[in-house]
Amino acid sequence: MEEESGATGRPVPTDAAALPRHFGLIFASLMTAMLLAALDQTIVSTALPTIVGELHGVKHMAWVTTAYILAATISMPVYGRLGDLLGRKSLFLGAIVVFIAGSVLAGAAQNMTVLIIGRAVQGLGGGGLMITSQAIIADLVPPRQRAKYMAPIGAVFGLASVIGPLLGGWLTDLAAWRWAFWINLSLGIVALAVSAFALRLPSKAAKATIDYMGITLMAVAVSCTVLVTMWGGTEYDWSDPIILGLVAGAISAWAAFFIVETRAAEPVIPPRLFASRIFNISTLIGMVVIGVGMFAVIGYMPTYLQMVYGVSATESGLLLIPMVVGIIVTAIPSGQFISKTGRYKMWPVLGSSVVTVTALLMSTLGTDTPLVVVGAYFFLMGAGVGMMQQTLVLAVQNDAPGRDVGTATSSNNFFREIGATLGTAAIGAVFTHRLTEQLADRIPVAATEAVGRTESLTPAAVHALPAEIQDAVILSYQQALTPVFGYLVPVFAAGLVLAFFLPEKKLADSFAEPEKGGLETEIPAGGPTRA
Repeated sequence: MEEESGATGRPVPTDAAALPRHFGLIFASLMTAMLLAALDQTIVSTALPTIVGELHGVKHMAWVTTAYILAATISMPVYGRLGDLLGRKSLFLGAIVVFIAGSVLAGAAQNMTVLIIGRAVQGLGGGGLMITSQAIIADLVPPRQRAKYMAPIGAVFGLASVIGPLLGGWLTDLAAWRWAFWINLSLGIVALAVSAFALRLPSKAAKATIDYMGITLMAVAVSCTVLVTMWGGTEYDWSDPIILGLVAGAISAWAAFFIVETRAAEPVIPPRLFASRIFNISTLIGMVVIGVGMFAVIGYMPTYLQMVYGVSATESGLLLIPMVVGIIVTAIPSGQFISKTGRYKMWPVLGSSVVTVTALLMSTLGTDTPLVVVGAYFFLMGAGVGMMQQTLVLAVQNDAPGRDVGTATSSNNFFREIGATLGTAAIGAVFTHRLTEQLADRIPVAATEAVGRTESLTPAAVHALPAEIQDAVILSYQQALTPVFGYLVPVFAAGLVLAFFLPEKKLADSFAEPEKGGLETEIPAGGPTRA
């Protein structure tokens, strides 16, 4: 395929339907990078009991997960902005190297401190892999054709989020927990070699003004926010001075961050992004529907299945596979449809509708609901998420000017992660409060000592209780969690309303110029106007 240099400085295919040379290899390496970064959000969860037992660090167990998520979330906007300013190839290769280095450090750790540092380094690389892989697709494929390549990226993210705990447990049982990190080395090196050889992206400015103050304030704001959600109601009471101080710190840092961004020469999250209705609505839908919906199921339903149905940890993970199937069977066909027609608005509307209805159905789950019905609900939740996950990113990329494609992509993902963090914490707080009330109502005072504290309940401990108390605890757990999905229905319905207001702009057959935002005009009701 012959290429010519356009005004954007990026390679412009002479045939809009053509793809860059070696695109198959490039796409495989991008998929691998997304898989590794997404896997490591959850892969250690089932291995943690073994890890903390060997490294004698049960007090710091939560930080093994928190360090990765915190570092990845903070780094997302930084990678997006630097990619727009300096170019993406070097950043992508650098992110792979950082991720591999963190994996080596974590896999070789002989104490919890080194392990947590390794996880933080992994997160710094993982955030770059998740964002830069999506932005590179935007560099190489025009918006009209991009949907069918973004859809598999989203499906891989959903797949990794579900199979991560399964893979971590399997590696721990079969070999050793360290393989949960060492498995990244071979795949990461292959992705690095392929990308270094095949990836050709335009060079950009050798220097750029870095928004150090904005990055610092963002890091403080995200750190305080994540720590509040991790510690509130568990490590510390919500009224504890530490939690109140973190809340104050988060509010102050977020306020200062957005003020600084209005004055920075090259802000890490430019305020001009918020002038776009497409960016604002797509980001809000992602926060309230995908961020809360998908992670509420992934975060709470495996333990629910273990508590109520008595399945093992591995079996509870396997029972989430219908959700992955749902994501795949809607994400890929919807991407094909969008590329064929140029229309994307219907998919967030349909997806939000399915998630809303599914949440209502899940609120009716009882202790006697057949597992096949639970699996069907998981499938529906995945189907709803699959229709939206990458469609919303595509809409944001399509509306952004060429100079802000990476920034818009990273900001959309960044706020989605914040939404998932806050939403999961809110669900956890409501669930814990309800569980405490339910246990108090159903467990005799004489048996409360045997049951123990709410936060220390485990499936194994519950199923070791006498039958009568065990049944009361299981019913309490079910009554505490399933109504929470009903509480989420209005939240998801708000996302559905937002989806109806999402503007639909014609997907371009060519790349946008760097200084033009909203290159495409809004599609009239009668259908898209072909370019």
